Amino acid sequence: MLEEFREFLRYRDLLRQLVIRDLKVRYKNSVMGFFWSLLNPLVQVAVMTVVLKLVMNLGIKNYSAYVLCAFLPWMFFQMALLDSAQSIIEHEGLVKKIYFPREVLPVSKSISNFIHFALAIAVFLVYLLILGTPFTFRLLLVPLLAMVEFTLILGLSLVISCLNVFYEDVKYIVTVLLQLFFYFSPVIYFPEQVFQALQRSAAVPEAFKSLLYNLYMLNPMATLLTAYRKLFLPPLQIDQEAAGRWFTCWNCGARNFEPRAALSGFPLPLWLLLLAAVVAVAATVGGYAFFNAYKWRFAERA
Repeated sequence: MLEEFREFLRYRDLLRQLVIRDLKVRYKNSVMGFFWSLLNPLVQVAVMTVVLKLVMNLGIKNYSAYVLCAFLPWMFFQMALLDSAQSIIEHEGLVKKIYFPREVLPVSKSISNFIHFALAIAVFLVYLLILGTPFTFRLLLVPLLAMVEFTLILGLSLVISCLNVFYEDVKYIVTVLLQLFFYFSPVIYFPEQVFQALQRSAAVPEAFKSLLYNLYMLNPMATLLTAYRKLFLPPLQIDQEAAGRWFTCWNCGARNFEPRAALSGFPLPLWLLLLAAVVAVAATVGGYAFFNAYKWRFAERA
């Protein structure tokens, strides 16, 4: 595998050209250019803010900032995997006619999406400045966290792009799984709310409540999205008592208010971050080995 990696490095000029080409093609003949990439998440976050904060009356100050802070890295994760899934088939002509390390193709998609993500983060910082959010030295750790996410994406992209050559159903399966995975990751809600829900649930045995929460946090994206919020934003404060929960008494036809206790953000254990980093590195090493085992059969199937 080391020899394959050395061969890959010899084609770094091709990698750079593919990344530049992807960036140019995406915004070709577009007046707004890069800002179209931000329009979709901004609109979605605006809708989520209206529904979840204003309609459901969540007691969270600057809720849109917390959602956008997790939504941008989630979009990076989602778009990089979907783009990489098609990377080999998209360049079918090159694969069949020219020799080059095939891993250049999914890697170029991951890098181009990483550049979009970096630009989006720059805009997000301006957004936080407008909100008056204080910046701290924790922001210096954001590049390190982004590299962990990029490493995870890279490993998954290599596997998905390889499988999609032989089974084109893979891209559809990945799309569905990402939609489901979105709701299992703390993008529009917070891990603290998951913990509180488990603690309040009568259906979950007391002995399993902490275990289920820890299993939930073993999801690398749950850890990474929570870490982004910890680095960019002040500690979470959910005024559940102010928000409360309205419910209807069907027998008496009345609406009643059920107050809840206020909820503060939890510290993120260092071992979870280290575990996410280990999983990311393992995914890349394993994904690269898997990709190399099948890449010279692509010309037969592409």
